Amino acid sequence: MASTDVRAARPDDIDGVLAVWGVARSAAAVTPDTPESVTRVIERGTLFVAELEGRIVGALVAGWDGWRGNMYRLAVLPALRRRGIARALVEAGHERLRAQGAVRVTALVGLGEEDAEGLWAAVGYARDDEMARFVRNL
Repeated sequence: MASTDVRAARPDDIDGVLAVWGVARSAAAVTPDTPESVTRVIERGTLFVAELEGRIVGALVAGWDGWRGNMYRLAVLPALRRRGIARALVEAGHERLRAQGAVRVTALVGLGEEDAEGLWAAVGYARDDEMARFVRNL
């Protein structure tokens, strides 16, 4: 298998990211995926992609709010999972967040998504049983 390149997303990656999220995003992700929303995260430098043989096969948003890092929307095409692609995306996110001053990172993971929970545990994250997440649509 060819090596996977992980890098910051570019405007020409929008269709590829939407395609990955269309088949591989968490069922818990309810915010609509649009070209405009992907453009915004690309402009902020918070979207990373994994590319294999010229095709986007994975994506991750790694954002920084000035206080802590946040990772979400991690997705890898199902046929290419368990090959280190998600781990490489997470490491790229860590590098960016570390460079911005982050010392703590939160990963948003759908409850009961065992594969996702296993991945985040494997890369050193612990489940936080003390905090709940509250959300509201605007």
